[in-house]
Amino acid sequence: MSTTPDGENEKGPVIVITGTPGTGKSTHAQLLADESPVTLQHLNVGDWVKENGLYDQYDEEWQSYTVDEDRLLDSLEPVVAYGGVILDWHTCDIFPERWPDLVVVLTCDHTRLWDRLEKRGYPLKKIQENNEAEIMQVVLEEARASYPAEIVVELKSETMEDLESNVARVVEWINAWKREH
Repeated sequence: MSTTPDGENEKGPVIVITGTPGTGKSTHAQLLADESPVTLQHLNVGDWVKENGLYDQYDEEWQSYTVDEDRLLDSLEPVVAYGGVILDWHTCDIFPERWPDLVVVLTCDHTRLWDRLEKRGYPLKKIQENNEAEIMQVVLEEARASYPAEIVVELKSETMEDLESNVARVVEWINAWKREH
């Protein structure tokens, strides 16, 4: 958070980085937080859910938590209202339309994604489901259906060059956002 010449606090943008598991959300979000021209807090929503007990149960078969979405949104509201946050999660459509200034959807070739999820030790059923979701562009379609077209950006996330280029592009967007706000 920066301060204007008259001492007023200046909110940073709220950026959602989303995509199928394995597309590089957390890596992008942390690098963006490190390189941003304004202070941005990287908030991994999955970790936030676990740390704050914002789930109903743990599903052993899928190795994932069943999130209590109402409690999650209530807990995130003050953080988002303050601004200057990157929300990193595998879905975005539960976030109110008023929250994000930018929604970045990371995509990846499904064969690369398969390899990444295998390396993480995901069960075959979970790899197949996530791979199918990526092929069908589920997260991208959710973002497009939930937010104005002008704030949704699809970025390929397959190589280190993609990562660097994507972060540089979002940094440029932040600079433009700062000028407008």
